[in-house]
Amino acid sequence: MTTSSRNSIVRRMVPFALIAGTAIVTTAAVANLGKTTSAYSPIPIRVPSDAIVGQEIAILTDAPSVPAPITRDHATKVIVNLDIVEKKMRLADGVEYTMWTFGGSVPGKFIRVREGDLVELHLKNESSSTMPHNIDLHAVTGPGGGAKTSLTMPGQESIFTFTAMNPGLFVYHCATSPVPMHMANGMYGMILVEPKEGLAKVDREYYVMQSEFYTKGDFGAKGVQELDMDKGVDEKPTYVVFNGSVDALTGDKALKAKAGDRVRIFIGDAGPNLTSSFHVIGEVFDNVYVEGGTVAQHNVQTTLIPAGGSSIVEFGVENPGDLILVDHSIFRAFNKGTLGMIKVEGAENKKVFAAVKGLGVSGE
Repeated sequence: MTTSSRNSIVRRMVPFALIAGTAIVTTAAVANLGKTTSAYSPIPIRVPSDAIVGQEIAILTDAPSVPAPITRDHATKVIVNLDIVEKKMRLADGVEYTMWTFGGSVPGKFIRVREGDLVELHLKNESSSTMPHNIDLHAVTGPGGGAKTSLTMPGQESIFTFTAMNPGLFVYHCATSPVPMHMANGMYGMILVEPKEGLAKVDREYYVMQSEFYTKGDFGAKGVQELDMDKGVDEKPTYVVFNGSVDALTGDKALKAKAGDRVRIFIGDAGPNLTSSFHVIGEVFDNVYVEGGTVAQHNVQTTLIPAGGSSIVEFGVENPGDLILVDHSIFRAFNKGTLGMIKVEGAENKKVFAAVKGLGVSGE
C-alpha cells in the first residue's frame, strides 16, 4: 500500500473515530447522571430536631460592635425585638439623610443565634413611620424569608418564628415594595447563625457593612438629602460607605487592635446594586469564609462580596500601625466614602516590617 493510500484511509477514519469517542463519553455521562460522586456534596432536607431548652432575649448590637460568642451547648428559644425607626441621620459632614432603620441605626442591629435555635422575631414599626415595612432574613427558610408574614403598618407589630437551620453569616433587609427604595434608605443588617461547634476563639470581632446612597445632591452637598431613584436605577451611587456614613470607621471611630491580636470581621454588602471588593491595606486575610458560608479560603488579599451577601474574614495582626479598610474598586474608597481604619498598637517587630530608606523614614 502506498503512502498516499494510507493517508487517505486515515483521513476517512478520523471522523468515525471522533464520533465513536463522543458516543463513549456520552454513554458514560448518561450512566453517571444523577449519581453522587465524591466531588459533590449531598443535598440535605433539613428538619429541625434539636430539643429547645428554655428561652432568652437576644442581645442586639449596633455596628461595629458584635454580641458576645454563644457559649451554651444546646438550642433555645431566642426572642429578637427589632424596632423600625425612621429618622434623620448623618451621611457625611454637613449632610443629613432620612434613614429608614432596623433598630435606629444603619446598618441595622447585629443578631447572633446558634444553629438549631428557634427564633421568635418581633418586628415593631414606630407610629411616627411614614411607610409600612417588613423583614426578609436570608437565614430563613420560609415565604419571602419572613417578608410575606411580617408586613407591619406604622404603630403595629408582627411576630413570626423560624428555626436557624443553616450556619453562616446572612443579610437581612426590608422587602416592602418598592424594595430598592426601602433598601436604599438604610433598611438592612446581618444575622449570624453560629455553627453548633462554635467559631474559633479570636481577640476581637467587628461588624462592618457596605452600602450605597443615591442622593439628589452631589457628593458632599450640604443639607438634608433625598433619594434619587433615577441614580439608583442607573446604578450610579453618590456615596458608597461603610456602616452608614462617610468616616464611620475613621478618627475616633476607627476600629482598634493590638499587635498579636486575632481579628474577625463580619463584613456584609447591602448593595442595593454594587459588588464589594473588600481589602485591608497592610494585611492578608488568613481565613476567608466566602459569601458567609462554612468553607474557608486561605491567604487572600481581596475578597468579592455580592450585593445581598457577606463574608467572614480573619487575620492575625503582627505589627502596629494603621490598617486601611477599602472597597478596592478604588474610586469608591477615595471619592465616595468606603474608607475605614484599624488602629493597631503594640511593640514593633522589625522582622515583620522595617523601613530602611525613603521620605517616610525618620532621619531622612
